[in-house]
Amino acid sequence: MPDAVLQPLLDSPALPRHVEALRAALRAEGEARERFRDQLTPSTKAEFINGEIVMHSPARDAHNQVVGRLSSLLRAYNDANAVGGVVAAEKALVGLTRNDYGPDVAFWGAGKAEQIGRDTLVYPAPDLVAEVLSASTAGRDRGVKREDYEAHEVAEYWIVDADDETVVAHRIEGGRYRSEEVGTILVSGVVPGFSVPTRALFDDAAHLAALRTVLL
Repeated sequence: MPDAVLQPLLDSPALPRHVEALRAALRAEGEARERFRDQLTPSTKAEFINGEIVMHSPARDAHNQVVGRLSSLLRAYNDANAVGGVVAAEKALVGLTRNDYGPDVAFWGAGKAEQIGRDTLVYPAPDLVAEVLSASTAGRDRGVKREDYEAHEVAEYWIVDADDETVVAHRIEGGRYRSEEVGTILVSGVVPGFSVPTRALFDDAAHLAALRTVLL
């Protein structure tokens, strides 16, 4: 059954005109997206969201430290346990149906890792994404990105607040995200066996202790 957004269009005598207008808009958006990709450089931190180029300003140290701790834990666990996945932080461009994102941290399991090679520039939808909130990105992280990751069945989406030192985990169940605030232990259902104290994302000593455990 059509959803509440589509039904008025389907009932409208002007439906063919609306469809053509949508097709034209999507064609123009697709061309803009190709230009965006062509103009990217290794030093550029930008995303393409709903037809607009979104430039990213430099992040606060609190943000950068959380990204570094989480990505190092995932990489160490992936390598030490022969998980066979791929971990990337910040510079991997993820191409979804309509939008291009640069997640703070992303993980692709062994199945999708086979699609990623040395020359990959645009990555497939990850199995796990983590975004660390900032004042300029929080609305998108909790809004359009959450909706888009859910639509593309990104199995886990973690939203991390470096100031409140909290993690909200969104996990796919029946095609929809179920959300919960993580307690003292951060567990992944996507990275087999990955489990670390949540504090390890926010504190150097806790991170070092978790890293040692991960490498055992």
